[in-house]
Amino acid sequence: MRVRRHSLLTRLLASSVLVAVCSISATAWLASQGTSGAIRREQDQTLITDTRINDTLLGYGATHASWDGVDQTVRDLAGRTGRRIALTTESGEPIADSSATPLPAKPSVVIDPLRVDVTLVPGAAKDRIDPRAVGPFKLPSAERSRLRKIANVGAVCVRRNGLEANVVLSPSGRPSVEIPSKDTYATSTCASKRLNSPTVTERKALRQLNHLVNRCLVSQGKFEVTLALDLSWTLFGSRPSAVPRVLDQQPVSACLASARREQLKAYVAPAALLYLGSSAQAPSTELTSAGVARIAGTALLVLLFAVAVSVVVSTRLARPVRALTEAAQRMRQGDSSARVTVTATGEVGELSEAFNRMSEHLEQMEVQRKAMVSDVSHELRTPLSNLRGWLEAVQDGVAELDPELIASLVEEILLLQHIVDDLQELALADAGKLRLHPEPVNVADLLDQVATAHRGRAESAGLTLTTRIAGAPELLADPVRLRQAVGNLVSNAVHYTPPGGRITLSGRLTDGHVLIEVADTGAGIAPEHLPRVFDRFWREEKSRNRRTGGSGLGLAIVRNLAEAHHGTVSVASTPGEGTVFRMRLPVEPDPQA
Repeated sequence: MRVRRHSLLTRLLASSVLVAVCSISATAWLASQGTSGAIRREQDQTLITDTRINDTLLGYGATHASWDGVDQTVRDLAGRTGRRIALTTESGEPIADSSATPLPAKPSVVIDPLRVDVTLVPGAAKDRIDPRAVGPFKLPSAERSRLRKIANVGAVCVRRNGLEANVVLSPSGRPSVEIPSKDTYATSTCASKRLNSPTVTERKALRQLNHLVNRCLVSQGKFEVTLALDLSWTLFGSRPSAVPRVLDQQPVSACLASARREQLKAYVAPAALLYLGSSAQAPSTELTSAGVARIAGTALLVLLFAVAVSVVVSTRLARPVRALTEAAQRMRQGDSSARVTVTATGEVGELSEAFNRMSEHLEQMEVQRKAMVSDVSHELRTPLSNLRGWLEAVQDGVAELDPELIASLVEEILLLQHIVDDLQELALADAGKLRLHPEPVNVADLLDQVATAHRGRAESAGLTLTTRIAGAPELLADPVRLRQAVGNLVSNAVHYTPPGGRITLSGRLTDGHVLIEVADTGAGIAPEHLPRVFDRFWREEKSRNRRTGGSGLGLAIVRNLAEAHHGTVSVASTPGEGTVFRMRLPVEPDPQA
């Protein structure tokens, strides 16, 4: 097969090779050991630097009530790390900046001592409160000095037992004796209750915190608790050693976290946005000649493999597309039965199925078009034949052109006009331009008019046509269009009801709607045909006899007219017993619908 320059196969192969060359070259270069190692080292160093900057500024915010004076800290950090550092408020107001250049597009992190970002502080407490934020628990110098003396005495006691001991200070300034060996005897012997007892400052802060926690718990209908200095808790009024194992501790934890934030809010700096610029130094990405050779060899092998795969895939993809092209050309030449065999999957398979559906639809439309021409000509022939027959009879002197005959001829002309108008109305309905002229309509009068107009035909066919009205239903509708819709239903019933049968027109008011029914005792409609009865140009029987078939437009027009009145039409039928058509129309249609 000759491959054309702009064929799908040629373009697909060219694009596949181009993509393979570009992607493999870029991937091989970026995936090299030297560059990857340099990038990893740079990323690790950047993360360490960012963590250090974040921790320093968090510590400042946790120990200061505002960001005033943070400028020197920012400049020192920028000088040590080589990073551009800027702090702004959450609304964007500048706080401190190590450079006058424009800020980056997005902040790197939010500095908030009361809601620590766990991505940069993996070991943060569960409540995400920086441990350096102590607020009212910070000990004054006098209490700190007193506790430090007690702690020194305890450390000396431990050392006398031959163990190592250190005095460490918590962020609040409270000292404690740290024994690395964890000797329980020395700990119990040298422990001092005075060292572990809360000071005046701590008791005051603890009472305030306890009040905030219990207020939160009571608002949730929970139990009150008593907090210890290490923020452990017991039920209010219980022994300090009591541990509420069976109680839900989640509310206490949540209330404790929210209470601590409320208590510390006035002692820490507000949340700020941290912007970090690029590092002044870039990683080295140079490769050795051996490394370049290995990368080039690997890239060449992968490229050959990609080209081979592209050839196979492109050929398989082009085959169903070629079949689609040939089928489309046959359809262009007038073969509406052109189909393709669906063998591919994915988009090409879906395209093949869509083409087959389109071809089938076009074939059906062609059949319907031919049927439409035949059906419309059949419908027009009947009134035209009547007109011609009577006019020729008058011309030959067989009949007299009296008022009654004129009225009959006018009626035939109107029928002819209605058939033509029906076709136009269907087109207008399809375009959404069907115009109605609504006015108050008495349903009883309308049904009597329809029954009177069709009673002659019904009696000629040996049928009984009656009306049945419940109450005095009225609605706002176009009376001409409504008579046309009901008349189509009655004509349909006359066509399909055998002699001796009954046709009943009924109307009643129900749930703000007028329900109009046309019931007959005809042959009925098979269940498999019910979904198609309102399709235009469709008839259950294809006979051209006026007794058993029509144009196939009547019920389609009924549906369009019902929908134009914001109503619905439905059908129920039992073969051998009869059929009931129901029009459900609103009393006052919504003009916005």
